[in-house]
Amino acid sequence: MHVSDFLAAAVQLTSGQDPELNFNAAEEQIDLAARRGAELIGLPENFAFMGEDSRRLELAPTLAEQSSRFLVTMARRYQVALLGGGFPVPVGDGSRTLNRAELVDRDGMLLGRYDKIHLFDVDLPDGNTYRESATVNPGRDLPPVVEIPGLCKVGLSICYDVRFPELYRHLVGAGADLLMIPAAFTAFTGKDHWQVLLQARAIENTAYVLAPAQTGVHHGRRQSHGHALVIDPWGTVLADAGVQAGAAIAPVNTNHLGHVRGQMPSLRHRQPTLF
Repeated sequence: MHVSDFLAAAVQLTSGQDPELNFNAAEEQIDLAARRGAELIGLPENFAFMGEDSRRLELAPTLAEQSSRFLVTMARRYQVALLGGGFPVPVGDGSRTLNRAELVDRDGMLLGRYDKIHLFDVDLPDGNTYRESATVNPGRDLPPVVEIPGLCKVGLSICYDVRFPELYRHLVGAGADLLMIPAAFTAFTGKDHWQVLLQARAIENTAYVLAPAQTGVHHGRRQSHGHALVIDPWGTVLADAGVQAGAAIAPVNTNHLGHVRGQMPSLRHRQPTLF
């Protein structure tokens, strides 16, 4: 494990249906975070587009290319490792996409990509219904753990994945020091579940959590919770972006990670043969 101490930023955006405005807003936050010294920056799920499914499907072929190119350009321009936390990638039938996250290094080289496995199909008590699976295909591969040169090993995931702890056990088992959980969490579920789930994933895996987020009202009745967070392996919230566009920025220290894992060696105490 690399012994390093660096700043990580979980960006918070209110993305809408105009990709150009979304990319401009994302760059503004990347610029601000880089100026504050962040070396790893995460953008939330749906950073390039958040709107009607029909419009997303129509734009998907262009959006997929634009989003990948945007990440490469931004990483090189600001010399940061950059995660695009989820954007649509067409599957070829014109009616469905994947929801893909990509992580690039400061030279714009692709380190890893992940297509969201768990899709958000729920009926909430506030009257909102979400059927992500109606237009999104689930990914077929487990999320990767990738090493960011000179920083740490990170595990990728997206939003609704946070409710499936076995996925994060897989990531930590594969060597992750930091779990990236970019999201567009609904305001209704977020107020009760968002921080609790993220702290649980950090505590049970003794790992850092970087959770970029969408915030505010997007279109129609869709409202996101906000509160992008950086959490340490003890479960302490190091930074919270609140409910405005911005970023949660905090240090990631692998010495501290090793110290916590030494004090609380729960990963070593697992009894996998019992389950």
